[in-house]
Amino acid sequence: MMDLPAPRTPRRYVILAEGEFGEVGSKTAIGVIRYGSDPVVAVLDSAQAGRNVSDWLGPNFDIPVVATLVEALVGRPSALLIGIAPAGGKIPPEWRSTILAAIDSGLDIISGLHQFVGEDPEFVAAATARGVSLVDHRRPPERMEVSRGRRHAPGKHVVLTVGTDCAIGKMSVALELRRAAAEAGLAPVFVASGQTGIMIEGWGVAVDRVISDFVAGTVEWLVERAESMGDWVFVEGQGSLDHPSYSAVTLGLIHGATPQAMVMVHEPGRTEHHGWTGRDAEPLKPLVPFIRLHEEIAGLVSPSKVVAIALNTYLMDESSARRAIAETAAETGLVCDDALRFGAERILDALRAHAGA
Repeated sequence: MMDLPAPRTPRRYVILAEGEFGEVGSKTAIGVIRYGSDPVVAVLDSAQAGRNVSDWLGPNFDIPVVATLVEALVGRPSALLIGIAPAGGKIPPEWRSTILAAIDSGLDIISGLHQFVGEDPEFVAAATARGVSLVDHRRPPERMEVSRGRRHAPGKHVVLTVGTDCAIGKMSVALELRRAAAEAGLAPVFVASGQTGIMIEGWGVAVDRVISDFVAGTVEWLVERAESMGDWVFVEGQGSLDHPSYSAVTLGLIHGATPQAMVMVHEPGRTEHHGWTGRDAEPLKPLVPFIRLHEEIAGLVSPSKVVAIALNTYLMDESSARRAIAETAAETGLVCDDALRFGAERILDALRAHAGA
């Protein structure tokens, strides 16, 4: 029997997103605010100070954006969460003084970066003296196992979100599907495969930190764990199969999760891979052949089908978004919707029809 996730430690967050909030680089901050269960008392970004998170995420998210840690401390936070996901995962040098000030103020430090706060001598010394915790959510598990070709348990439905690029909404779509499935009376589980998902859910593995030989085996293990917790398993995707920087982790997720179904996440109008604008990289692939490519690559290990398209229409007005959804559905012959904007119910219905459930 596999161990179930340990209970989460509740915290009150101030999120550090200096100079980044509202941009793609702040997806960790936005994900934790939108889906996390712990309260966020403030966002720290002097460039946006005086505004409110509701300006970006709507009236349900009444959180002030402040310029200084001193202002954030008024909300009695218990932890500073580093709210960015930069390429390479390094701590911006100019943030060190803020992190040290937070430690001195008695706050735990929560990070999902590749550069571990728990291995930084200056942070460790300060945290030890103050008696606070340094938490690195990207730290990989000690297990080092390759995939063993495990088959899914009877009655379990495994769905993986894949995408035409990184930073496009795969985690959010998986969480919206989990929400819709719960509302439909199913037994859903979300599998976090990245640091933001772990911060939200309290368990998972940031698979981009795992040794390549063990990525598929680690994902297989996560799915097995999830199957002991529910019947509908929604696995968070990472990267994209053709992204010059992140394709390896995408392949490991496809072959490790062996999903019976995939949901393709796509942003209309995006033409170049995130982080490669103006560089020597191929443009994003046409959608229909890219869907078939995923099915072929998945089928090398276990048959799978892209069942639906989830569009990210964040930059569009509502009429343009609905037009893009209709055009994509006509182009692909698949159910298409924006799960964040209009709900994931239609996509879930397509998945249930595919599964015969």
